[in-house]
Amino acid sequence: MAGLGEYRRKRDARKTPEPVPTDDALPVGANNIFVIQEHHASRLHWDVRLERDGVLVSWAVPKGLPTEPGDIRLAVHTEDHPMEYATFEGEIPRGEYGGGRMTIWDRGTYETVKWSDREVAVVFTGNRVQGKYTFFHGGKSDKDWMVRRSDPPQRSDWTALPDAIEPMLATLGALPPDGDNWAYEFKWDGVRAMARVDGGRLRLFSRKGNEITSTYPELRTLGEELGSTQVWLDGEVVAFVDGRPSFAALQKRMHVTDERMTRRLAVDLPVTYVVFDVLHLDGRSCVDLPYVRRRELLVDLELRGSHWNTSPSYPAEGAAVLETAREQELEGIIAKRLGSRYHPGRRSPDWMKVTDLRAVEVVIGGWRPGEGRRSDVFGSLLVGLPSPDGLRYVGHVGTGFTDEALRLLTAKLHRLDRKTSPFCNDIPRDRARGARWVRPTLVGEVVFRDWTPDDRMRAPSWRGLRADKAPDDVTEWSDVR
Repeated sequence: MAGLGEYRRKRDARKTPEPVPTDDALPVGANNIFVIQEHHASRLHWDVRLERDGVLVSWAVPKGLPTEPGDIRLAVHTEDHPMEYATFEGEIPRGEYGGGRMTIWDRGTYETVKWSDREVAVVFTGNRVQGKYTFFHGGKSDKDWMVRRSDPPQRSDWTALPDAIEPMLATLGALPPDGDNWAYEFKWDGVRAMARVDGGRLRLFSRKGNEITSTYPELRTLGEELGSTQVWLDGEVVAFVDGRPSFAALQKRMHVTDERMTRRLAVDLPVTYVVFDVLHLDGRSCVDLPYVRRRELLVDLELRGSHWNTSPSYPAEGAAVLETAREQELEGIIAKRLGSRYHPGRRSPDWMKVTDLRAVEVVIGGWRPGEGRRSDVFGSLLVGLPSPDGLRYVGHVGTGFTDEALRLLTAKLHRLDRKTSPFCNDIPRDRARGARWVRPTLVGEVVFRDWTPDDRMRAPSWRGLRADKAPDDVTEWSDVR
């Protein structure tokens, strides 16, 4: 072994609480002790250390040891550490080598199966890790190693973390008559987001499965907070302004992917990930569990941080929760049946959306010019919903636009001019007169009170463009009417 020279060169005993031996006098042991330390340095990783000839031979594993045989992970071979490091936990000062919090994640004994310069195979017997692992040289540099699990998963019922899970959707309705059998949560007026965490790394996905991790960099530390937990979470990304959710503010964050811009927005207009369900947890699918059990698992995760929180849930308190939502001017509430499973990708009556306002995605088919101070932008949008006969006109929207939205959307509309109406049904004359028609490619979201007898939206208000949606993604008229 190389001894502890490199270890000492990288550390100053006056500045770090780590053990720093003064010489290479090495203890004699049985070559069977291991320790795994969770290291919150500049990037979270796990340090795997094996006793060998008086030192701890070490690998830094960025995503932790794999749980399944087919998962091969990077393991960076680092300098040997002193045996005293097997019991070390503490805060290495920032600015020092490896600065950050270090805790013992697991420790125990191991059996050597093979030990060479290019391959180390061992069988761990620890509190959290049991089984055979193989570290092998995987590149040109001495540091380039990989690690794989050579045994089946520790648990016979272990299920790998899925690559994707579609969100369950709610059905519009009223407070359930059997209210004691339901729990009630606030509807946060954000955007749906599914979070996958593996090896301390967070990946965030939209309702349609598009990855949006880079759009919200302030949420990445949730992965580090969860550490080695493997989990799928369901929730909403919300922008709070003066303590209340603001969809208008959130629009300034949605679809921004430029790294420099997202970092600035994360400071100027931070978001919160409000989590309300857990769908897969540490090798077990949770979708078949009843809501009350999933809720217990979610609460046990203790998700409360600077940019994430657990959505509160109130069993049998529907009327009170709805009244609070109205007082706080929230969008509404979601009623969830206590005994219901999670239905990925399905709209189910086991979740009921209760609100004074309805939200719907619409396709823009035309616009009417503005008047007065708004003569240089549009005055209202003519919108529709898909139907078997084509795009069906369902109303016009003239409120809810910011000055910036008016300006940007007007520019988009001018580029989509067409000569004829794209709607398949008749439009009232007062709306069609002077209208400009556009190719129906833009999708927006509106809220409205109810449907009129002639199937128009009553008092619609604009919420924003949905650049993540195409017209084919919009729900048909017959399904929302």
